[in-house]
Amino acid sequence: MMVSIFTLLIGFVSSGTFAQNDRTRLEVTEDLSESLANDILELSVAVRDRDFEIMSLYFPAQFSAKPFSSRPAASKTQVKWITVHNWEAAAPNQTNGAAKTTKSEFLKNWKEFLEHFSDIEDARFKVKEANFDENANSVQGAKEPTAVVGATGRARIAFYVIGRDIDGKREWARGAFWANVRFAANKHWQFDSFELISFDSMVAETDLFSEVAVPAGVGCPLPSFGTKENSGFSWRGAAAGDLNNDCWIDLFATSGGRNIVYLNDQKGGFRDASEETRVKQLASGNGPLIFDYDNDGDSDVFISTVGRQILFQNQLKQTDKAEFIDISLESGVAKDAIGFSAIAGDVNGDGRLDIYVTSYNRYGQVTPDSWFRATNGTPNLLFINQADGTFREEAAKWGVDDRRWSSAAEFADVNSDGKIDLYVANDFGEKAMYVNKGDRFVDEAKERGVLDPGNGMGVSFGDYNNDGLLDLHATNMSSTAGNRIITRLFPSANVKDNVYKKLASGNNLFENTGDGKFRDVTAEVGGFSGGWAWGGGFLDFDNDGWEDIYTPNGFISGKSMKDT
Repeated sequence: MMVSIFTLLIGFVSSGTFAQNDRTRLEVTEDLSESLANDILELSVAVRDRDFEIMSLYFPAQFSAKPFSSRPAASKTQVKWITVHNWEAAAPNQTNGAAKTTKSEFLKNWKEFLEHFSDIEDARFKVKEANFDENANSVQGAKEPTAVVGATGRARIAFYVIGRDIDGKREWARGAFWANVRFAANKHWQFDSFELISFDSMVAETDLFSEVAVPAGVGCPLPSFGTKENSGFSWRGAAAGDLNNDCWIDLFATSGGRNIVYLNDQKGGFRDASEETRVKQLASGNGPLIFDYDNDGDSDVFISTVGRQILFQNQLKQTDKAEFIDISLESGVAKDAIGFSAIAGDVNGDGRLDIYVTSYNRYGQVTPDSWFRATNGTPNLLFINQADGTFREEAAKWGVDDRRWSSAAEFADVNSDGKIDLYVANDFGEKAMYVNKGDRFVDEAKERGVLDPGNGMGVSFGDYNNDGLLDLHATNMSSTAGNRIITRLFPSANVKDNVYKKLASGNNLFENTGDGKFRDVTAEVGGFSGGWAWGGGFLDFDNDGWEDIYTPNGFISGKSMKDT
């Protein structure tokens, strides 16, 4: 997506700011940057695999560098279960500039650094900033951006190694360095200098979580994306709730072509009950929602989907078995949408749960009419519970038929008036804060300080500072490439005065100020660059009385790390 944004930005600024030769040079510079970024992904894999033969391709026989800091320094506690330590060089650092070192000596220090890890889960080098000499050129018409041999420049590169240290503790080593780079005859970018800017590690003193999907009975293998069995453009989802009223949390998951119910075995695991609950062959979709739509005391399931929306009624009260039947048509929810997620809340205060569906559009077939103010998504849906087992779609009547490529939403009473309000995260449109006026909603996102034009993928409410007020976390995308491109085009820009900078900056945290308004505290308390981030939200996962924030991230991966 960032390549498209680069093309858009170049076209936007070249009409007035840049002459054609400036635009051409910018395109060459970004080709060189992308060539460097793609090439050091191979270095990332080599570091992960401790392949020093491949690593050696990125260094000349001799270059400017101080001894690499390869030995852990003393640790200090950051929070009760995380310690931090710096890294020290094996030999004293030179004081008068960077000394010359050999490739073998430098890689010897890297080997010592990597030996600190008993297991390496991931390693990555990312180009944060890059500038190239005027005579540096890219190969025109190349299938992938590549440089002409001899091209030189200077880059700021971040790197990290994630794994377990020699004591088995999870560790995240992260650093950054400046480097003079040169595209060598071996068709790799080499570092003619290596100037470390920062380097430290975070260590988890205890494991709070472990991956137990397979032993817990929920490690269901699914067809890879792009295969005939899983070729749709939309994603799937899961929800947790007590489906059989045994006071244990069960799981409902959607996947390509089928649904899955995992019933809790009350022994720390789950069993696949898809057949006995009769959901396996029923219609499936994206975002499942577990709630009691008919107030009969058992949990039903609504599924937002691309096509007609779906409602399964739980027959537990009728048959004493957790079995589901499809009542989408007779209940009135079988309305068309590009449904990505759904939430439930009592919109009109009648004691019955209503349903709000966020509706996207067919990205790839339909192009957003703006990168940050798009209005050509499909309208969101609001199903009002009629208290007779049916719903009426009233999004337009209530003023919430948002068409800004919506991804997620959440209900909360943001102004403490006893009526639930609605926050909607839009991908290509500014976000909405719909305040409930009793018979309609009014979008007051700008007035309440939460307009946020980032590419919205998720939203959650929680009290991050324990002041008794609901704060707001908005999940957006952040992009290393995007920030690099935008910084080159707008060197002095920041997220407050440049919307394109904001689009690549990541998640936001808004503090509730107690008057129904919010204050953006992202820069004060975090910096939440979550990558290609999605939902997530508030969770006190270390049980210390303070809510933490979890953000899943990632996108479709192919055979190469260069594909997103």
